[in-house]
Amino acid sequence: MAFRLPDSSTQCVVGTAKDWNSSYVSLALYQKTGGKWQQVGASWSGRLGKNGLVWGSGLSPVPKGATTKREGDNRAPAGVFSIGGAWGYDASIRKNPAQFYRQVTPRDLWVEDSSSPSYNRNVVIDHDPVSDWEKKQQMKQGDPAHKLKLFIAHNAPPKAIPNAGSAIFFHIWRAEGGRPSAGCTTMPEERLRWMIANIDPSKHPVYVLLPQADYQAKRTEWGLP
Repeated sequence: MAFRLPDSSTQCVVGTAKDWNSSYVSLALYQKTGGKWQQVGASWSGRLGKNGLVWGSGLSPVPKGATTKREGDNRAPAGVFSIGGAWGYDASIRKNPAQFYRQVTPRDLWVEDSSSPSYNRNVVIDHDPVSDWEKKQQMKQGDPAHKLKLFIAHNAPPKAIPNAGSAIFFHIWRAEGGRPSAGCTTMPEERLRWMIANIDPSKHPVYVLLPQADYQAKRTEWGLP
C-alpha cells in the first residue's frame, strides 16, 4: 500500500531544499482543518547538514537502492518523521502543556555510541560524568546553538539501527545562519521558540524534509501540504 501521511497527523513542518546537496532549507508550519492544509504564519529560512540531505529512517519508505543516513555523514535525514520532546537550558519554556520538556543538566547524556543499547536516546545518569565515554555522550552545555532543541524522530528507539544516525534535532543555528549543521535542522532562536510553542502533540506533528523536486513529486501521493 502506498504511503500517506497518517490521518491523525494534522500538524506538519515542511522543509524543502534546492537539491540533495544543499545545506539551505525553507521551512513552514502547516495545520489541517476541515481536511485542508493551511499555513500557519510566514515561512522562514534554516540550515541543514553541510553535505545536504540523504534518505533517513522515519515514517516514510526509503526508495529501493537509495543511499541512507549514516553516523557522521554530515547530511540531514530526508523523509517524513514524527517530532516532539524538547530539551534546553531554561527552567521552563513556552510550549503546549502536553509537550515533553526537560531542562538539561550535567548528568544528561544523548547516546551517539552506536554499540550502546541506549543509542540515540536521552539517558540521565545518577552522577556527574566521570568516564571518557560518559563525557563524550554528555549533552552539550554552555553552547548557544544547543540551548533549546526539539527532537526529530530519525532512527528513533526502540528500533534504532546501529550507525544509521543519531541526535537529529531542530536547534538554533550558528553564526546567524552562516554555518551549516552536522545533520540537524537549524534556525533563528526566535523562530525555533515560536515553532515549539505552536507544536501540539495531540495533533501528532510530523516533519517533512525533502529536496524541492522530490517534494513536488510526492506531494499528492503522500498527502503533503
